Amino acid sequence: MKDQDKNLPKTVDDKETSLVKADYQKNKLIKKGIHLMADEKLEDAVLVFEQVLRIDPGNVDALLKLGYSKFHLDDYAGALRVYDQILDIDVANSEAWNLKSLVHYQQKNYAKALDCVEKSIESDPTFGMAWYNKACYLSMLNEVPASLEALRRSIEIDVKNAKRAVKDRDFINVRIEEGFRRIVEVVVLESIRQGYHTVGAIVWTTFISKAEVEDSLHKLLEKGLIVKNEKRQGLNKIDTYDIEPELANKVGVEKKSLLGVTKKLPSSIQSLKDISESIQTTKIALEEENVENILKSLDAFIDTNKMGGMMIDQFLEDHREIRLLKVRLEDKGIEYLKENKEKINSLFENLEITVTKKIRN
Repeated sequence: MKDQDKNLPKTVDDKETSLVKADYQKNKLIKKGIHLMADEKLEDAVLVFEQVLRIDPGNVDALLKLGYSKFHLDDYAGALRVYDQILDIDVANSEAWNLKSLVHYQQKNYAKALDCVEKSIESDPTFGMAWYNKACYLSMLNEVPASLEALRRSIEIDVKNAKRAVKDRDFINVRIEEGFRRIVEVVVLESIRQGYHTVGAIVWTTFISKAEVEDSLHKLLEKGLIVKNEKRQGLNKIDTYDIEPELANKVGVEKKSLLGVTKKLPSSIQSLKDISESIQTTKIALEEENVENILKSLDAFIDTNKMGGMMIDQFLEDHREIRLLKVRLEDKGIEYLKENKEKINSLFENLEITVTKKIRN
């Protein structure tokens, strides 16, 4: 009877079981490869991802990780072949274009790197790291104004790129520009807001040179954004810097105790109510599908002269999502709104729940 069973055709159930087993094995191997990458066992990771591709030759996730592993093994030709394979499957894969640009960058072929990263941005205009890389490549090509503009876009999408930029040697060609110095000022101001009040502490937390920190502090004092005080330390007096009190009330500041414990000063109930009212305004504009009004309402959550400071301090993830939403709406307009309306509504409903809880508390 067993011999006869072998000759019977496979049923639909048999095929589904085989597919489930293949998927299970594939996912198990991908996880194994990721763990090997984390342990910096890149040669082993390459072998594992190649196993995945024998099961599923078009698995883009495995191909991306295979290319990344080859890149860090200095197998640039191999990495390029893998990224080209991804682009044969999906020519608009922004991550593959960005990673391909990094290979050309490593080979000091900045023009080719720029061409690839621009294709990445064309595919996804909200890809902050691609904008950042574009800024680096333009700096290396000595295209200073364009580099600063790309860097500005990357910081709008992800503010952490400001701190990354001030430590990045790729921007050596643009450091003397006024636009770049303003980015340094932003990083110094944020460091003070987080509770680092002396030149030494700011240098330590930002990795900016002492001369640049002192220059930024001078500019911030001139602009009235910070105030200077003196603190006695033994027989000596040292200068300390704080956010200007009115600005501090808007953006929120952090204080550090002697034990290094961080305590946030409470934000006002009125500011929370302002956010709640802006959420209602935004929801009405969403319901009307009025892109112009939506963009205006989103500005209130982003602009530090309005509620941006409170959003960064209390609702950082939501602030980042709203910033990305604004960029996407500016790029794609009503088409993006119609496709993502439910998701956008959910973002503001969840924010409203959180704000209401804080007001009650």
